Amino acid sequence: MSRKSPPLRLALVLMSALLSACQMSAPDTEILRAADTPGAPPGADPEACYARHVTPAIIETVTEHVMVQPPQIDSSGAVAYPAVYRTETRQEIVRERKELWFETLCREDWTPEFIASVQRALLVRGYFQGAVNGKMDHATRRAIRAYQLEQGVDSEVLSIAAARQLGLKEVPREE
Repeated sequence: MSRKSPPLRLALVLMSALLSACQMSAPDTEILRAADTPGAPPGADPEACYARHVTPAIIETVTEHVMVQPPQIDSSGAVAYPAVYRTETRQEIVRERKELWFETLCREDWTPEFIASVQRALLVRGYFQGAVNGKMDHATRRAIRAYQLEQGVDSEVLSIAAARQLGLKEVPREE
């Protein structure tokens, strides 16, 4: 068994810490109570909870060759001097940044029993392909996103509207 020198051991520890910091972690979409959130949607119920999903802008770099001087043609029709071009590069927004706020259940409502009910509801509709375990795992988040995409909500946080459609949240009575 070889013994590593202290500087080498320190270098290995630092390198592994750096590599683990570079790994992607699961996005943690915030669930915010409107009363505690500056910038909450206008008219939001202060006691309700909301999720915010931001779709970043897509920016494309466009490079064009622009003619600065046309070619010079002599009397015989031959090109005396070729055209002169310059390269212009600019950025164009292909898709604007979008920010979507929607009402969701508050953190205290996300019990293992409720999550298991979400999993079962998505399972019978063909969106969930995992074990019903009451945990908000990757398979559950992916199923929620797939289900909500059909309603125009691209988020892995279950909206109140989707919870009602799944029969998991009461529908308020109209008076």
